[in-house]
Amino acid sequence: MNVLEQRSIGQDLYWNTEPEIPVSDGSEQTLKQEDFFALLTEQLANQDPTKPVDNDQMVAQMTSFTTADGISQLNEQFTAFAASMTSNQALQASSLIGQSVLVTGNIGHRGTESEGISGVIINEDTSQNTEIQVLDSAGSVVRTIDIGTQAPGNISFNWDGTDNNGNILPPGDYAIQVQGNVFGEATALPTAINRHVDSVSMSGAGQGIVLNLDGDVSIKLEDVIEIGNS
Repeated sequence: MNVLEQRSIGQDLYWNTEPEIPVSDGSEQTLKQEDFFALLTEQLANQDPTKPVDNDQMVAQMTSFTTADGISQLNEQFTAFAASMTSNQALQASSLIGQSVLVTGNIGHRGTESEGISGVIINEDTSQNTEIQVLDSAGSVVRTIDIGTQAPGNISFNWDGTDNNGNILPPGDYAIQVQGNVFGEATALPTAINRHVDSVSMSGAGQGIVLNLDGDVSIKLEDVIEIGNS
């Protein structure tokens, strides 16, 4: 295609034709399969008759190129497959929005005064004089719940959001600490907390799907222990 430019000099008009310079996309720098065979054919046509190309060497060249070309195509297909899988996971994870997920930790969030905090105490051995303490953001104990002796296994709990006097506490983050006597020694027991899923996002650098929880907390999808209802 030519670029036509009309110019005026005095009373004369003339057309200036200049060839359009194509924009390179870099594809011509890639050695394709047909380029390789063209080079191989040229090599055979111009070989020294007294020193013909060794068959084993020629086969090795063809095998090396075929292997490299196959790996390149496989990488492209795998990249496309990985992108498709990530998009599919994000679509499936979007169904978690509005639901509750159980995650390891001891921090729970109350969005309103009517909400409580629930979760699971992970108890591997029999625990005596087991006690749940709820702490506010300042680190003060606002509620103590005695649950006595507990057999090994997960122990479900649900705090209603009130203090020791029955007063409803304001919304916000609260910490759950559990302690019991295990084999005669005071032992801190780990917990997992139920959190609501507000949104789902796709992180970069191959980090996978991220769940954005209530209270401005984000976790990876694989960190979810259990999925419950809202």
